Amino acid sequence: MNRNLFLSSLMALTLTSTTLLATDDKDKEVKIKTSAICEMCKARIEKNLAFEKGVKEAVLDVDTKVVTIKYNPAKTDVTKLKANITKTGYDADEVAADPKGYDKLPSCCKKGGMAHH
Repeated sequence: MNRNLFLSSLMALTLTSTTLLATDDKDKEVKIKTSAICEMCKARIEKNLAFEKGVKEAVLDVDTKVVTIKYNPAKTDVTKLKANITKTGYDADEVAADPKGYDKLPSCCKKGGMAHH
């Protein structure tokens, strides 16, 4: 009986230690306001962020123009994430879109572009 209790306690302690270790390497989440307009913008931003090292998930809400990014802080940071978005041709919070990236966007995805029907 004592041996089973000891093994159960040891197992519980091991699981608790593993959980604590996993919590230390936690992914972070950031919300960045963009100048995205439509579903094409959404697809372009999400696709380019997917190729960014350390990005786990990127989801853009077209209505609010906010992209929510889950990332590994050991592999990337907010500055790099914003740079990715601006190079794609969109504003990222206070950082203006890169002119070369912006010029490559379809005219409908530029500020003041025609809405998609």
